[in-house]
Amino acid sequence: MRLNTDYLNRSVRALESAFALLQEQETGSVASDVYRAACVKEFEIVEELCGSLLKKRLAPFLGSNREADRLSFKDVFRHAAKHVLITADEAERWIRYRDARNDAAHRCGARYADDALAVIPSFIGDAKSVARVAGEEFE
Repeated sequence: MRLNTDYLNRSVRALESAFALLQEQETGSVASDVYRAACVKEFEIVEELCGSLLKKRLAPFLGSNREADRLSFKDVFRHAAKHVLITADEAERWIRYRDARNDAAHRCGARYADDALAVIPSFIGDAKSVARVAGEEFE
């Protein structure tokens, strides 16, 4: 079995592009605000996709899809590290990404968006790693 990672890969590319374009904008400009919002939203989408795909990838290790579905988001990444789908360092970063995503999604203010934007460079690399793992053949 192989999971379809097309949408995840497309979303990662969109995040990369929006982040690169954000870097080119004058701080405080309307264009900066648009790219900033695009980055935060795409960050949320990619983060959710990675968690969902890893959950599906973990099902054989846990015995069933039902067992995998019971995992919290952070536990998905802990189990992925336990089963060597990602490294322990990556799992810790994913837990921090989740905290940044939750803050950006549930709290208002530029500071929370800035926290999410600050992790995007490492996040993109980690998301590509999850896409590779999710796209590998497995039983």
